[in-house]
Amino acid sequence: MAAENILMATVKAGGSRQEAHEKFRVLSQEAGARVKNEGAENDLIERIRKCEFFAHIHSQLDSLLEPATFIGRAPEQVDEFIEKEVNPILKRYADRLVDFVDLKV
Repeated sequence: MAAENILMATVKAGGSRQEAHEKFRVLSQEAGARVKNEGAENDLIERIRKCEFFAHIHSQLDSLLEPATFIGRAPEQVDEFIEKEVNPILKRYADRLVDFVDLKV
C-alpha cells in the first residue's frame, strides 16, 4: 500500500508511471537482497530518499508513509467489538473475574 502511495505521488508530480515502477522495483530488489543475503535492515525508504528520480516527492514521504493512513476503520472496529462483544461477557462473568483479572481496555 505504501508503494502505491509513493508511485501515485510520483506520477502526480509529473513522473513517468513506467519509470517510477521500474525505479521502485529496482530499489525494492536491492533492499530485499540486503535483507535476504546479509540479514540487514530493510532500507528501501532510505534508498528512495537518496534517489534523484524521487526527489520531487522527498518532502512528502513522511506523510505518504504515515501509518494511520493504512489502518482504515480498525480503531473504530476494535472499539465496537469491545463494546458489543467483550464488555457483555465481562459483565456476565464479573463476579468470577474479580480475583483473577485486572483488565483495562
